Amino acid sequence: QVQLVESGGGLVQPGGSLRLSCAASGSIFSFLAMAWYRQGPGKQRELVATIFKDRTTSYADSVKGRFTISRDNTKNTVYLQMNSLKPEDTAVYYCNRHPNPFASWGQGTQVTVSS
Repeated sequence: QVQLVESGGGLVQPGGSLRLSCAASGSIFSFLAMAWYRQGPGKQRELVATIFKDRTTSYADSVKGRFTISRDNTKNTVYLQMNSLKPEDTAVYYCNRHPNPFASWGQGTQVTVSS
């Protein structure tokens, strides 16, 4: 069971940027993909961005062109660079394996976009 710890969240103004990190306690190299999810207030958890073993990526339409997911397998870390942030990006952000996420989710990191 790999432990995943998200960090890097905080309060940012609309239009600002933030970079999230997901540090894994074990290797993520063998996973088909890693992904960032988010859950806003009163909303269901949604898939935000995915990065596959070959480093190809996919994004939710709502963040396409603004967010960039990347991974460093040697550091067992996944990143999410978020630019041009909008209030609707406010959520708790989680990382997990994709398409078969671990049953145990981390605490996530809170991102609040507000003026």
